[in-house]
Amino acid sequence: MIHIVFGASASGNVKFFLRELGLDKREKVISFWDMFSIGPVWQLHEEKGIQARFEWMKTYIHDEFDECPDYEQKFEKTIQQIHSIPEGSHLTIWTSSNAHEQTGLRLIVYLLKEKNLDISLINTTEAYEELFQVKKVKYTPLHTGEIPSEKLQYIYEQGKRTLCTDHDREDLEKEWQFLSDNQETLRIWRNGRIQSVPEDYYDEFIMKNAKKLHGQQKTKDFMISARLIGEVLGHLDQYVGDAFLECRLKKLVEQGVFETEGHLEAMRFYKVRLKQDS
Repeated sequence: MIHIVFGASASGNVKFFLRELGLDKREKVISFWDMFSIGPVWQLHEEKGIQARFEWMKTYIHDEFDECPDYEQKFEKTIQQIHSIPEGSHLTIWTSSNAHEQTGLRLIVYLLKEKNLDISLINTTEAYEELFQVKKVKYTPLHTGEIPSEKLQYIYEQGKRTLCTDHDREDLEKEWQFLSDNQETLRIWRNGRIQSVPEDYYDEFIMKNAKKLHGQQKTKDFMISARLIGEVLGHLDQYVGDAFLECRLKKLVEQGVFETEGHLEAMRFYKVRLKQDS
């Protein structure tokens, strides 16, 4: 059995429960550490698409700790691991109801389109709602990495997986071809589908949350940028990550919507506030 997951947290949690079950020697985990809801996925199944994606990241996402080269190496290593999966293998692909993991799912199925494989899918969002939902308390995890290891283990033990049929694979491959033919850089999950939206899709929501925080302050004092981004993340029904939201905040600074205090090298170094006449 080979497990494919998206994100460091999800990978760590799946590896942990496999060790707890004594399966870590027999069941391998392959993980992507990328965020597929943001950035171009144009021709990402080819080397030219990989290079285009990382060029975008270098210019758009601030690389405070100079992690891009290592990040790119990990991505290409994962692609190589996917290509190296032998014929006849059994795969379990862990996803949830978000554009990040659903886009990644379609990429993987496309990369494996020539191989005879037994592929099963686990949608952790659906499994979580079925197995763990408490009456009067509505909580839906935005991504697999939010779910603790013991609950992922329970989902696995309960057999909450579905077989990916040949027809399913064909549909997913076609959806990937459509996604990879386009140059969009932001995707959301709506009504069970991946939808492309403009890069400034979250800008109004950032401004709305800034106004709310100013209202709580009862002033228009500067607030730490990480406080605002955390507030936005806490109320989003999509999974995009803080790096993209900070990029949008900086765009709003460039447009004169926000004023700043401090240095823009990293979130911890600067504060923001809506422009006084906003």
